[in-house]
Amino acid sequence: MSWKTISLLITGVIFLTSCDKSAPDKEPHNKSFFAMDTYMSITAYGKNADTALNQVEEKVSELENLWSVTRESSEFYKINHSNGQNISVSPETAELIDFSIEISEITDGALDCSIYPVLTEWGFTTGDYKIPTDERLSELLEYTDYRKINFDGKSISIPENMQIDSGAVGKGLTGDIITEILVKNGIDSALLDLGGNIQTIGKKPDDTEWKIGLRSPFDEGNFATLEISDCAVITSGGYERYFIGEDGKTYWHILDPATGRPAESGLVSVTVIGREGKLCDALSTALFVMGLEKSEDLWKSRNDFEMVVVTDDGKIYLTEGIEDKFSLNQMYANLYTEVIYR
Repeated sequence: MSWKTISLLITGVIFLTSCDKSAPDKEPHNKSFFAMDTYMSITAYGKNADTALNQVEEKVSELENLWSVTRESSEFYKINHSNGQNISVSPETAELIDFSIEISEITDGALDCSIYPVLTEWGFTTGDYKIPTDERLSELLEYTDYRKINFDGKSISIPENMQIDSGAVGKGLTGDIITEILVKNGIDSALLDLGGNIQTIGKKPDDTEWKIGLRSPFDEGNFATLEISDCAVITSGGYERYFIGEDGKTYWHILDPATGRPAESGLVSVTVIGREGKLCDALSTALFVMGLEKSEDLWKSRNDFEMVVVTDDGKIYLTEGIEDKFSLNQMYANLYTEVIYR
């Protein structure tokens, strides 16, 4: 199998030790539901866990209603069909847009929320896959530029023919928002799996860290494990959505906003670990587009995230902040692995 067709998948592989069944706040409370075009599963521990989980499900539904690009009542739909008019937005949407623009700026446009029409042209939002012509891509790229978004913190206007979406930040920000809900309800131990976006509150009830498996690109097993607490772990890779063209080439959904084509940065997967889900979500996409060298430079300029990067020649690079939390499974011990130091 070609490295260009394999992926590194964060999976919610959790190794839980037995809990004290006599203590109600030590028993797991679970909530699973479908939202934002994915299955979400949350396990929380605490006396108010059931109440908190019900609030979480309601909040996710509310956010989906705000951010859906297809629901006519949503704020994103109104923005995209505003014909250049100014649209007032909720605090949650304002935070999402503001953060998307911020990440676009620090990554020199490697992330751009206005790439949505190009994604649609490729069929990645509809499942009707096709390879756009050069002429069509050039036409769409005329309206792909986050710098043309006019946002004052409370309202937004975009040029006619531009469309934006929440794809690269929405689930990450959702994780942050519902984490806050859980914490406010006294939850100090929880695992959130938002369609593969993993976020944790505290440690497991037995005071050990959560163990998250990194799926092997070679088979169905896990090639490595991360031990984490109080952080998010989010991966971007070609495995999420892709198709094989008539030319036999694999085309994945992570597009380079500069070309409108699938990113060819030498990377096949980027996992970002950090305190904020929104940051991990946004950077996992942006770094995939940027490639190893620029990703390393950005990491060295900041202190709010770590990363695991897999290149298309089968090498693994990880940053020093998670060196002690990362371990290769025995059967993959010979994989080339390099730690990046500041």
